[in-house]
Amino acid sequence: MNEAGVTNFREGWLTSQDGLRLYYRDYDGGGISGTPVLCLPGVTRNSKDFARLAERLSQRQSGRHRVICPDFRGRGRSQYDSDWTHYIPPTYVDDVRHLLVSLGIHRVHVIGTSLGGIVAMAMAVATPGVLASVVLNDIGPEIGSSALSAIMDYMKDDTPLPDWDTAAGHVRAAYLPNLPRGTQDDWMEIARHTYRESADGKLVHDWDYAIVKQFERAMTSRFELWPLFMALGRVPVLCIRGALSSILSQQTLALMKEAMPTMADVTAEDCGHPARLSEPNVLEAIDAHLARV
Repeated sequence: MNEAGVTNFREGWLTSQDGLRLYYRDYDGGGISGTPVLCLPGVTRNSKDFARLAERLSQRQSGRHRVICPDFRGRGRSQYDSDWTHYIPPTYVDDVRHLLVSLGIHRVHVIGTSLGGIVAMAMAVATPGVLASVVLNDIGPEIGSSALSAIMDYMKDDTPLPDWDTAAGHVRAAYLPNLPRGTQDDWMEIARHTYRESADGKLVHDWDYAIVKQFERAMTSRFELWPLFMALGRVPVLCIRGALSSILSQQTLALMKEAMPTMADVTAEDCGHPARLSEPNVLEAIDAHLARV
């Protein structure tokens, strides 16, 4: 039995164009009728975050979708890159393109959380014909700088933890502003998606700490995401915003809607960055979005 009772996926591996072994989950419930869905995680996250959503989309009674959930290089079960400068969206786009080609998939809906949403925007420029639609989970073309600093502090804390209860408490302290009504089960699930057991039995973050170097560089560099966002204008877009989010502000969302009037949006109440994609109104919005194409 896998986390959250989810068992209906196949584990897959591929070799990237520069030789790294990369991992993905393939949820194929049989009787698939819809365009495949590609789920892309946040900067320190991995394929486990989409377990419940992928199970739902691949197993529901009508409109089933094959769902592909990769671990970006340096996260989860994918190999770590010896060159930390490769931890950038163009590299992730190349890895995703290679994954889709290896699976014989030519068109996908992309659901991107945070960094995954930025990668989806970059795909609109690099591989525009691949996109059937895009869901941006709490990310836009302008990002709150104060929130990035808090994420950086969290990423830098590499203290090994002794057990899962301690790990759940640690993520509760880190996530509390974003999930004020989280239950103990919620914290434990997030912990198990965040940590892995090391050789000495201690729990450590399930990502390459070298990612921090690239993240620090990105924070001190000026990068323009608006052209990437506007490239999404060719396809249906749904933006999900956490009501308490400091990554995607209400002001930025309003600017996005003004620039792209056809974009749909939904708010996850009592939630910051990002939405967990299990909120009832968010699931309804995703269903309606996928049905548009």
